[in-house]
Amino acid sequence: MTSRFGQLLFTPEAQRHQERHGSRRSYAHMTAGPAEPDRLTEDEAYFARTRTSFYMASISSSGWPYIQHRGGPPGFLRALDDKTLGFADYRGNKQYITTGNLDHDNRVALFLIDYPSRSRLKVLGRARTAGAEEWPDAAGPLVPGDYRAVVERVVLIDVEAYDWNCPQHIEPRYTTDEVEQAIAPLRRRLAELESENARLKAGRPSETDAGRERARATAHQRTEEPP
Repeated sequence: MTSRFGQLLFTPEAQRHQERHGSRRSYAHMTAGPAEPDRLTEDEAYFARTRTSFYMASISSSGWPYIQHRGGPPGFLRALDDKTLGFADYRGNKQYITTGNLDHDNRVALFLIDYPSRSRLKVLGRARTAGAEEWPDAAGPLVPGDYRAVVERVVLIDVEAYDWNCPQHIEPRYTTDEVEQAIAPLRRRLAELESENARLKAGRPSETDAGRERARATAHQRTEEPP
C-alpha cells in the first residue's frame, strides 16, 4: 500500500475501527509519507494495458456511489505517463450515469483484476472527459484501429493513489481465449490419436511402421547378398 492511498481512505471513522481491532499502529506508520500523488511504475502500466475490463466507481449528486463495468481489447486502458491513465469509452446504453456523475464530482475509483494470477489493483483519481477529436494525442494510442465499437469519448484519469491487494478469496477464472490456448496442445494430440486409431481399424500401416519395414527389408537384403 502506498502512503497516499492510506491518507485518502483512512478516515477518522476507519481509524477508529483500526484502533479497535489492533491494526492502527502499523497503518499509521505506513501512511506517514508525503501527501503527494503516487506515480505509476511499469508494473502498474503493464497491468493496466493488459486488461480487457475493469470497474469504475463514481459519486452521484444524490450521494449514492455508482459502479460501472468498462471493457475493450487489451490496450484500451493504458498509462499515458506515470501519472495519467486513459481509456476509450465505447458507446453503450446511453444512460450516461457515470458521465453525469463526473460533471458533479470528478473523483473515481478503479478496480482492475486478473483472475488467473489472482492479482488486483485499486486506483484513486480524478477523471476528465472529452470527445476523441478534442484530444487526438491521447485518443491515438487508446483507440485500436481494428476494433468495431464506436468510441464516444476519451476519459483521462489523473492518478492520486493506488494499492495492490492481496489475492485472498480471488477465485481463478479464465477467458475463452486463455482456455483455448491452454487446450490447443491437447486438441492436436487428440487429433493425432484419432487418426492413428482410424488407421489401426482400417489395417493400414502407419508411416512409421512402413518406414521400419523398409529398413528391415533393406538390412535383410544386404545380409543375403554375397560378399
